[in-house]
Amino acid sequence: MKQPIIIDSDPGIDDAAAISIALNHPNFDLRMITTVNGNVGIEKTTANALKLKRFFASKIPVHRGSSQPLLSEIVDASAVHGESGMEGYDFPEINYNDLASTHAVEAMRKELIASDEPITLIPIGPLTNIALLLSTYPEVKDYIKEIVLMGGSASRGNVTPLAEFNIYCDPKAAHIVFSSGLPMTMVGLDVARSSTLSHATVNELKTLNKTGDMLHQLFKHYKGDDFEKGINVYDAYTILYLLHPEKFEVKEADVQIETAGTLTKGATVTDFNTHFPNCTVVMSVETTEFKNIFIDALTYCK
Repeated sequence: MKQPIIIDSDPGIDDAAAISIALNHPNFDLRMITTVNGNVGIEKTTANALKLKRFFASKIPVHRGSSQPLLSEIVDASAVHGESGMEGYDFPEINYNDLASTHAVEAMRKELIASDEPITLIPIGPLTNIALLLSTYPEVKDYIKEIVLMGGSASRGNVTPLAEFNIYCDPKAAHIVFSSGLPMTMVGLDVARSSTLSHATVNELKTLNKTGDMLHQLFKHYKGDDFEKGINVYDAYTILYLLHPEKFEVKEADVQIETAGTLTKGATVTDFNTHFPNCTVVMSVETTEFKNIFIDALTYCK
């Protein structure tokens, strides 16, 4: 049976890898893609989602979401992903008629309530849309199976010493989501750093299929941390974890969000010794296993 999912995203080069798999893998029933301000501004993240929709000739609706964090100042990662957010590949020209008119939060509410089975939410950008959904329409919690998010770290950050980018962008939203009481899995920096995609593997993608070639060209422009060693395709780990949870090491923890610390804003304070965990934290995956499941998942794409 296909797993119904919604992806909330700020595409983003690594987002492109996650969305490519979710759109094409037979195990998923992707109901919609919603966009949020994050790696670049909302106009560009939405345009990038539409580029992927057009690339795959997909009928999955794309809904534009929040243009700014709940309280924080806007930050972006254009230095990592390029000015457009997905530099490096010549995508087909987008058509804004492909963009659904309903705001992301309203669209998620409608889809959740109408669904015959609970839906898994997969936020792979800042958590602004998800926080607004849960705060505005708390009744939708009964229709959410779980939240599997890319963000956070049980150790060091990547935008400050303690904060990961997606959480740092909107820590208030993250606090709302982590306090929601919903089943939650944090796929953060720990697992990505355990299994960096080597440059040799990136080069293998070029001849895999058209999607592999597209990702190969994007990854060549992706300037994430540890770039000299390889590529950390952070967002793709959420999708791969849902496909193969048995391949990943996880730990239960109580994760709280630091919303206001001068030096610690956006930190995911992770307590593995708690008797009251609120989150499953994905810690690691063996490098060869990651490569194999990543390549296998991409074979379902065009």
